[in-house]
Amino acid sequence: MPDYRPGRRADIEGLRAVAVLTVLGFHAGVPLFGGGFVGVDVFFVISGFLITGLLLGDLASTGTFSLKEFYARRARRILPSAGVVLVVVAFLSWLLLPPLRAKDIAYDVLAGALNVANWRFVANQTDYLAAARDHSPVLHFWSLGVEEQFYLVWAPLLLGIAVLARKLGRPVVPLVAAVVALLSIGSLLLSMRWTASSEPLAYLGSPTRAWEFGLGALAAVAAPWLRLPVAARWVLGWLGAAAIGWSTVVFSSATAFPGAVALVPVLGTVAVILAPGKGFAGFLSTGPMRAMGQLSFAWYLWHWPVLVFAEAVFGQLAWPVKLALVLGAAAPAWLTARLVERPVRFSRTISALPVRGLAIGVTAVLLPVAAGLVTGSAAQRMMGGGVTELSATLPLAAADGPDLLTSPAPGLTPPVDRARADLPPVPGCELFPAELTGPECVFGDPAAEQVLLLGDSHASQWFPAVRQLAQRRGWAVRVRVKQGCPLPDLTVYNPTLGRAYTECDSWRRDTLAQVAGTKPKLVFLASLNQYTADEQLLKAAWARSLDRLAATGAPLVYLRDTPLPGKDIPACVSEDPAACGFPREQALRPDPLAGQPGLSTVDMNPVLCPGETCPAVRQGVLLYRDDSHLTNTAAALLGRRMEKTLERQGLLPPVWQQVFREDFDGPDGARPDERRWQHATGTCYPGCPAPRWGTDEIETMTDSIDNVRQNGKGQLAITPIRTGAGWTSGRLESRSTDFRAPAGGVLRVAASIKLPEVGQADGAGYWPAFWLLGDAVRRDGSGWPAAGEIDVVESLNGRESVFGTFHCGTATGGPCQEPVGLGSGEQACAGCQREFREYAVELDQGKGEIRWYLDGKQTFALGRDKVGEQVWRQATDHGFFLILNVAIGGRLAGDPNGSTASGRPMLVDSVTVSVS
Repeated sequence: MPDYRPGRRADIEGLRAVAVLTVLGFHAGVPLFGGGFVGVDVFFVISGFLITGLLLGDLASTGTFSLKEFYARRARRILPSAGVVLVVVAFLSWLLLPPLRAKDIAYDVLAGALNVANWRFVANQTDYLAAARDHSPVLHFWSLGVEEQFYLVWAPLLLGIAVLARKLGRPVVPLVAAVVALLSIGSLLLSMRWTASSEPLAYLGSPTRAWEFGLGALAAVAAPWLRLPVAARWVLGWLGAAAIGWSTVVFSSATAFPGAVALVPVLGTVAVILAPGKGFAGFLSTGPMRAMGQLSFAWYLWHWPVLVFAEAVFGQLAWPVKLALVLGAAAPAWLTARLVERPVRFSRTISALPVRGLAIGVTAVLLPVAAGLVTGSAAQRMMGGGVTELSATLPLAAADGPDLLTSPAPGLTPPVDRARADLPPVPGCELFPAELTGPECVFGDPAAEQVLLLGDSHASQWFPAVRQLAQRRGWAVRVRVKQGCPLPDLTVYNPTLGRAYTECDSWRRDTLAQVAGTKPKLVFLASLNQYTADEQLLKAAWARSLDRLAATGAPLVYLRDTPLPGKDIPACVSEDPAACGFPREQALRPDPLAGQPGLSTVDMNPVLCPGETCPAVRQGVLLYRDDSHLTNTAAALLGRRMEKTLERQGLLPPVWQQVFREDFDGPDGARPDERRWQHATGTCYPGCPAPRWGTDEIETMTDSIDNVRQNGKGQLAITPIRTGAGWTSGRLESRSTDFRAPAGGVLRVAASIKLPEVGQADGAGYWPAFWLLGDAVRRDGSGWPAAGEIDVVESLNGRESVFGTFHCGTATGGPCQEPVGLGSGEQACAGCQREFREYAVELDQGKGEIRWYLDGKQTFALGRDKVGEQVWRQATDHGFFLILNVAIGGRLAGDPNGSTASGRPMLVDSVTVSVS
């Protein structure tokens, strides 16, 4: 019976050197080593050959083998050296790297120690939003995870086949060969499928790599039976070497791998293994090659951490420097092999009993697990203690001006340890690269009018801002976004798939066709602006997509792309927020849609990047959740600014939040609600700072229901009454003095009023008014006109006209030309004495303007530039109280005469105060 045990083959030791050197060259970026990643495939085939040969030898000779002994050997061979490297990585991460990155690596160390690193990195590499983070120093442990998972399954599988062979009365080796062949074919087919749909999953997944071990196992089955002539072995060996070398030189990171193309290096390795003797095997058996092969495992473990930590400290390095570093990693590899690997592996004491080897393995797992936990906890403490929850409330955002917030946020929001989880709440709506269709992502009432949000993940980041403005108008938001898929009609390469992004082209084509048949209120467009540096190509691609979108007939709103930091911002901020800025020139490319006709642009970059260096944190807000996307918090805080921009462009009607309303629906003869209104009586405020109310009126104001009452018809009546030679009337004021425009927002005050039914023949001296006074006047009865007065509507002497006025500054002259004020002049108002009309004023602090309206039509506007910033602030940047009154006489109206009618009320149907 042939001996399947491979023994100690010098050429296979040398082949390990080939494998490790190709990997080192690839990771160092050495020219002609673009496909050096195939060195891992060489390792896998060698492992499959050696392990299967050992197990088949036991099965052929004894019919069984000890699983305990098998796993004890594996534990002694692999786990101690791997554990040492993981512990050192955990310590260096804490010592050299930003806390957040150190915390991430702590989880990587845990995964590496538990031999599931490949699945952790599958999750990261297939996650479009996580794939761009800095490399983990234990990323290469994915291959150890695959190998350990192979060992976990392979030995019990072979043992099970042996039991089945005995029951069937069949020889074990042919049955092993048949099962291995079937499993290898299935694994290869799965590898080809996953490589086409998700290359990281295929590359890192153990099911898609099992066939490589399988072909090595089949080589172990065939090797004892193969009797090739010396010349044939010579040719076969060099052909195998050529296949490995060709793959190393020709393949690159753009090669769809593993898939079918991995057959080239894998079969090449099999060919080399099956061609011992002279030729290429003779070269592999030389002393230097064997020495490097014996060091290969430890060298593989050490080279990548050395490289990653060096670039973390010194920045991007040139390939000669990286080559020197990975070659220099042979020093700690030699120490590890001499002091850890070989003493444990070849110790007679440890190998005497399998349980001792297993105990060594368990210890080698627990130590890096402990190191990972300690490192993670230490990194968390450096970031401020325990994991911080995202805040349910946001700081107050500025809707205009250079600042993001009205005042800086206390602390950092979102917390740095939660920034990566601060994602737009659109679960399942942001399609992964391999997906073509997804759920119907409609947020809000599906029957309501809708706005559309279209594009890639740079469109998805704007969801909270778009959702805010839609909610305030009762609209729904339909989201159609796909990761890494430009909305302009471009075919791009997708690194997650490892090939041309054909799914993007299909999705874009179908989405634009579907959208063309809808009738949305608005279409919001956004896309990463760095898919290509060819400006003309990008403009042409946008033009094709915009032509399709124009079919909706809806306004198109282009959300200009945000700055691209190009580095892991949360990790950087966890160490030093002040050092995390990045150059504006590099972060913002020229806009491809600047000045595009038929397109409204919303540009938040003046706030996100107000200078030559773009900040990572503004006013306590962490702006980015990775190297590219805004945090959900930042996008939400920009929502009101976006909304206001669109309001100014005339694309959105303003939305008002009502803060006060009075409908005067009490019974006939009832006084106004004393909780909300108060009377100003007499002829001046207490202390008479301004006798005759400061305007030479002749009436005496009272709180009598004869002068001020509700009439039972949902109206307030303010009635002037002649009393002998004098007059009485009413002056009703709101108790509240805090009606004010929000920072950067708008205050709107409106009333539905029917003016007194008098004409010029019987209305001499009538002066009805609805107006606002600054709160300082209420406090001390003085301060006019600096405290500000905004007259919403006034009318004189029964004329069919009305006017509005702004008072400010000094009592005589000044920017408001007192005591007359800056006014609209008389505006025709036919029928205002016979029917109710709506009179309104808007104080817009964002725009710096006061606007007057009659029945919704603007009649007059006044900007702060007319009075100057300081006077404007003094007169408007505070609370106001409301006044409704009918004066008699005064320097504007003149005195009444004998024909002036008595008892003609001003009727007020409603008063509302709103803010936006």
